[in-house]
Amino acid sequence: MSKPATETRSVIVERDIPFPPEKIWRALTQPHLIEEWLMKNDFEPVVGHRFDLRADWGSVDCQVLTIEPNKTLSYTWAAYGHESVVTWTLTPTSRGPTYAWSSRASGRISRRPTRAPSMGGSGSLRTWRRS
Repeated sequence: MSKPATETRSVIVERDIPFPPEKIWRALTQPHLIEEWLMKNDFEPVVGHRFDLRADWGSVDCQVLTIEPNKTLSYTWAAYGHESVVTWTLTPTSRGPTYAWSSRASGRISRRPTRAPSMGGSGSLRTWRRS
């Protein structure tokens, strides 16, 4: 029996957010704010830093790959045998900043739709207003 080929797939979500990039950046990089919209964590905005995201269902092992303050954050995301790279990109527009969230995964990938982070939901906006 042959082993299935490894496939790489990407998901990209773009949203306009009515807040300055600095405020969104804080929500993406300060552990107490990350916990409000995502999970408990021991994140540090340092390239190479290994951190965990924790919830009742388990944890996600991560490592910071790229930090460009107020512009780009990228980290690995590994859980339950699946690995991906998550990248946040903040881009100024005439309407205010746009963030792009992308995830690139390889290996066995479900073709089922999954819920991408809304980052525009009320919990996220509350976090960004306070940050």
